[in-house]
This record gives sequence, structure tokens and C-alpha cells, in this order.
Amino acid sequence: MIDKKPPQGAQAALRAIRLLKLFTSEKPEMTLAEMSRAAGLNKTTTHRLLRALQSESLIERNPVTSAYSLGPGLMALGVQALASSDLRRRVRPMLRALAGESGETATLEVPVESSMLILDEVAGQHVLQSAGNVGTIWPLHATSTGKAFLAFDELGLERLDADLQPLTGSTLVSKELIQRQVADIRRRGYAVSVDELEDGFTAVATVIRGALGDVQAALSIGGPTRRINAARRAELGVSLCRAAARLNPEY
Repeated sequence: MIDKKPPQGAQAALRAIRLLKLFTSEKPEMTLAEMSRAAGLNKTTTHRLLRALQSESLIERNPVTSAYSLGPGLMALGVQALASSDLRRRVRPMLRALAGESGETATLEVPVESSMLILDEVAGQHVLQSAGNVGTIWPLHATSTGKAFLAFDELGLERLDADLQPLTGSTLVSKELIQRQVADIRRRGYAVSVDELEDGFTAVATVIRGALGDVQAALSIGGPTRRINAARRAELGVSLCRAAARLNPEY
């Protein structure tokens, strides 16, 4: 887990940001008491921060249940962030090409703490139930893109949470086993996740580097496990590595 020392005078802003990060797809609404407890703050401080966020439409309060949820102000910021992403604009043609060649869904993902955020996605000719996930975050240890980052980013396994949770019966939660996978990923140049994020879903990924060689993002191709066997995974891995090599000089 990455330990970051907050800059002086930034405590209130960081506390407000951490309140926003409490909301997930599994927990879209939270009460004042729940947020106070989860954030480790007293109710008075939590309420003051929520009022400030609410004044900017970053938080909404349900008048019936008194529960809080993310507001339209955040949605507007998210849309603007996607629209202004230079990385997304540059990589989109490559995503289209990968999806067209493979027939599967191609994604562009970036790291957010111990997770991967889907920044862009292009569906292939095959219908994929899990498509349409731009803006979704998934844990590093359960995704092919996350494992690629663990293998090639300078922080490596330091990015992982202390307590890894399984998403399926195949999800690796042992850091020792993940470390072994990382060695394999470095050797072949791409990462694989088979039934680890979701039962019946397989993905292959590699990283995109910046001009200085730093890891900036990851490309993946994913689809049903029944269509992506070991031989197919190897083919997709080669395609992704070639695509990344063409993109790398851009950054």
C-alpha cells in the first residue's frame, strides 16, 4: 500500500476527497453515521465537509432517507476529464484496431491507487456482457491490466492493499503467488487474468510507457473464457505488445 504524506494545510481537502471515495457501485448511498465511521471522523466534522461538498453539487442528500450519494457536479467533472484526456484521444484509434482485429472488447486503463480505472473501451463484434464500463474501477490484483502494472511499474507490489479480497474462486490473494505471476509477466511482456475478475471472463493486457520509459497506462483485450483459450491468449498478448510498441514513442 502506498504511503503518502499529505502536504501542509491540505487536511480538510484530503478529508473531503476521502469522503467522496467512500462511495462505490456496491455502496452508492451512505448515511452520515456510516461515513463518519468509515472515514474515522467525528460526526460534526463529517457533516461540515458534506455540507461543503453539497454546496458544489458534488454530493446529494436524499430528503427521504437522509442518505448521501455522489452528485451531478462530479458527473460533470468526470465527463470533462474524459473529454479532455489526451491519452484517451491518442489511444482510441488503436483500441478500435485491436477490437476490430480480435473481435473482443479492448480497453485503456490507468491506475488509481490500488485499482485500475477504465478510461476508454471499444467493443468488438462479439457482444460482451461486461462492456460499457468506462469509469469503472477494479482491484489491481484481479485484473490483467493491474497485473501488468504490478510487473512493470516501479512501485510494483507496493501498490497492492494490505488485505486482498477475492472476487471469484480463482482470484489470487497471496502476494507470494502474485509475485510469481509478476516474474512470468515480465518475461513474456503481457499479463493474463482468467476467471479472476469475473467467472467466465478472461483478459490479456500490457502496458504503455511514456517518453522516459515510465508506465502510464495499460491496454487490454477481454472476452468470455470459452473463446479465449491458452493459444488465443498468447496471440492476443503478441498483438497487444505490438500495439503498445507503436504507441510508446507517442508519450
